[in-house]
Amino acid sequence: MLASLGYAAHQPNTPLAPFKFERREPGPQDVQIEIRYCGVCHSDLHQVRDEWGAGAFPMVPGHEIVGRVVKVGAQVRGFKPGDLAGIGCMVDSCRSCPACGEGLEQYCEKGFVGTYNSKYKDGTPTYGGYSSNYVVDQAFALRISDRLDLAATAPLLCAGITTWSPLRHWNVRKGQKVGVVGLGGLGHMAVKFAASFGARVVLFTTSPGKTEDALRLGAQEVVVSKNRDEMKRHARSFDFILDTVSAAHDLNAYTALLKREGTLTLVGIPPADPGLRVGNLIFQRRQIGGSLIGGIRETQEMLDYCAEHGIVSDIEMIPVQKIDEAYERMLRSDVKYRFVIDIATLKA
Repeated sequence: MLASLGYAAHQPNTPLAPFKFERREPGPQDVQIEIRYCGVCHSDLHQVRDEWGAGAFPMVPGHEIVGRVVKVGAQVRGFKPGDLAGIGCMVDSCRSCPACGEGLEQYCEKGFVGTYNSKYKDGTPTYGGYSSNYVVDQAFALRISDRLDLAATAPLLCAGITTWSPLRHWNVRKGQKVGVVGLGGLGHMAVKFAASFGARVVLFTTSPGKTEDALRLGAQEVVVSKNRDEMKRHARSFDFILDTVSAAHDLNAYTALLKREGTLTLVGIPPADPGLRVGNLIFQRRQIGGSLIGGIRETQEMLDYCAEHGIVSDIEMIPVQKIDEAYERMLRSDVKYRFVIDIATLKA
């Protein structure tokens, strides 16, 4: 077995602390990665505090993982020791259902295996990227260009692909008017991607103080969503709106901004199902959709695109010992725009 050191939640609502555990030795299809950096996702906070239920403890969070390959199995193709590589939200799936066959493993009909707080097919637990190493099947490993800033690439493995996938699926392109609701870890990547596709990007925020940053990131206009007059000015004008907000908010205010046949897509999950005015949809043939992360193939496409266009996340680096403080700051939206753990501090 492979000795590993991580930072774990040993029980819900207790501070994270060092945790020694073992991973499997690399098999013929496996890639062993020495982790350099791991992004901090809001879902990490939910799971270590068992807010979604069914948490398995001790829990090592982290699914925005980047590092260097140190060992590969005999049957591995496409990776060799010394390569930069990443791991996102999934480390396996059934690989036989229609979704998996289409490269959409996130919609696996039998459920994908999560990078942490999940179980492999043999029943052993998965431990995440707040740790020294990871062993992953080559089918779920991702190639990372050395042209990218490695630490700032880590959040692309969740925040990046979660916004890239719907923008690509709904064919956001040059000449369209695209709205992004919320400027957090997801929203700032949505603005960057949509702008890079040539769309006219409008950011919706409840915080007027985010205007300067939104414009810097690629938005051409910022609307304070609490201002009804500002909202009304944009009625029936958007081709597509990507809603990244997980807090309770009024979706009807955004469906009214869509053109005929426009789409509002949700990637955040509010605490309660919103009340919808169905007439807003029916009388303009508008639609509301949802999207979950992205498949391995499209994640690799995103990483390649980012390398070509120089796109990474805006990050704040932290030592692993500051993770609980980072969680509290996340709750206050006090981060621009993603925390990334320097895994070298794990041994400090």
